[in-house]
Amino acid sequence: MTGIVDWSIEDLGVAGVVRPVVRAPDPVLAAPGEPVDPNDPEILRLAADLVATMRVSPGCVGLAAPQIGVSAQVFAVDVTGHPKARTVHGTFVLCNARLVEASQWQKGREGCMSVPDLTGDVKRAGRVVVAGALPGKSETQFTTDGFEARALQHEIDHCTGLLFLDRVAGAHAIHTRKVYL
Repeated sequence: MTGIVDWSIEDLGVAGVVRPVVRAPDPVLAAPGEPVDPNDPEILRLAADLVATMRVSPGCVGLAAPQIGVSAQVFAVDVTGHPKARTVHGTFVLCNARLVEASQWQKGREGCMSVPDLTGDVKRAGRVVVAGALPGKSETQFTTDGFEARALQHEIDHCTGLLFLDRVAGAHAIHTRKVYL
């Protein structure tokens, strides 16, 4: 948990605005996001908007800037309370994130707010070391595993112009999302 426990979305000092979520095949989802200055006031507002939008979206554990129409390498994650989460770092936002290490690869089912009707089986690392900058702070690096590692990889993919559908092994690995009433 090094580097993240001393950061809170409230540290940004700005209130987030809930934004509409962009759906595939919108071109912003397929374009690599631009690197950002994590201390830029616009990025601080973007970080707050990502968290606000994520919090009002049922079942959402991560949201990247391209998903709200902004081509930037910024995303929010919070797997708190998710039944599959083992390691939980709480709510955080990362800028310019990258994988430093990845191991323990395994297949798992993923869904996405930008592809609401489908899920897919995606092979991801079960343990990762991620580096990036917290908005308004300096560079950080931390290790996580399990569901949180999967969520981070999913959001990093969004920032590089990839959807989970780009990672499935083929049509046999894509499924219609189940709706529970």
